[in-house]
Amino acid sequence: MGYQCVDCVAAGQRDVRPVRGVAGNTVSPTRAVPVVTYTLMGLNVLAFLATFAQSRSIMNNQVGSSIFANWALNPGLVASGDWFRLIGSGFLHFGILHLAVNMYALYILGRDTEIVMGRSRYIGIYLISLLGGSASVMAFQPVFSSLTALSWTAGASGAIFGIMGAQAVLLLRLRRSPVPIISVIAINVIISISLPGISFWGHAGGLVAGAATAAAFLYVPQWLGAGENRVKAVRIGWIAFGAVTVVTIGVIVLRVVQLREQLGIS
Repeated sequence: MGYQCVDCVAAGQRDVRPVRGVAGNTVSPTRAVPVVTYTLMGLNVLAFLATFAQSRSIMNNQVGSSIFANWALNPGLVASGDWFRLIGSGFLHFGILHLAVNMYALYILGRDTEIVMGRSRYIGIYLISLLGGSASVMAFQPVFSSLTALSWTAGASGAIFGIMGAQAVLLLRLRRSPVPIISVIAINVIISISLPGISFWGHAGGLVAGAATAAAFLYVPQWLGAGENRVKAVRIGWIAFGAVTVVTIGVIVLRVVQLREQLGIS
């Protein structure tokens, strides 16, 4: 059995330069577990269980659920002041199959993206993708699906499409072929267009927002001359992230103003 001085080991670890990820994040073996992805999956499952408990239906959990009624996205209701729907709708799902498909996709796509990009940037990508999907629904999806029925949107798909867009940008930054993930995106876009009841605008908005957020972290610092200066690159990346956030929120605000005028909301 060998013996190592604890202080000597600690001093040696301090002398080892940390491994930096492509986004300037610190890559550590202790952060190999995608905690954020698992937490997001858990939150989605908890939201589903809550709606199931209220509705008593595993396939029609939106019926009779006050959580679903208060969180599901509808542009007119957001314009009336229900702002939380923009985020809350991203944690709701129409039935167990909808949840299962989205959680499987999040598990497959989210883990690697979180580890490579780092937790804080990954959270930023996820949330802005979710918000971008909501912004797109606000801007392009009708307030009513018919003369009498409200149009509802829910699901984590916008955020998941955002992760797909982020992965495509990440692969380009690493100078690897983005063809596999682009093929997956193309197939899912075709499905979104072909099948009824799927929010194409929510998917498209999330995809664009996720790609733009990843580009803010991975490309904008180099475009603005950060070079090998990690501190400068990180600072510029977060500033660019802030700009993407402002644009996304700006789209929502402008649409709310327009809808309030159209619907006569004072």
